[in-house]
Amino acid sequence: MAKRILTVVVLVPLAIILIALAVANRAPTAFTFDPFNPGNPALTISLPLFALLFLALIIGMFIGSMATWFRQGRYRRIARQRNAEVEKLKKQTPPTEQKADTKGALVHRAA
Repeated sequence: MAKRILTVVVLVPLAIILIALAVANRAPTAFTFDPFNPGNPALTISLPLFALLFLALIIGMFIGSMATWFRQGRYRRIARQRNAEVEKLKKQTPPTEQKADTKGALVHRAA
């Protein structure tokens, strides 16, 4: 329930702002890939300004996500190594007998 309320409180105002931004910036804007010859029609694209802004936002999110993914690679590697070590130790230890006590919790007793 709280998640739904949070979604409504955050996403609805964000959607309203994005729709207002899109409506206010409908005029086509020229975007050129050649900074030295801006009049080159082969390297110029004309899109509405809101489309360029959304595209820049999406590209920025993608680049940021990739940078985070690569930076956290060592932590994922350490986690994989530790998981492999835990599995190896689980295979080496003898199985234990589990009995339920009166409160329903499991009590581990060595065989």
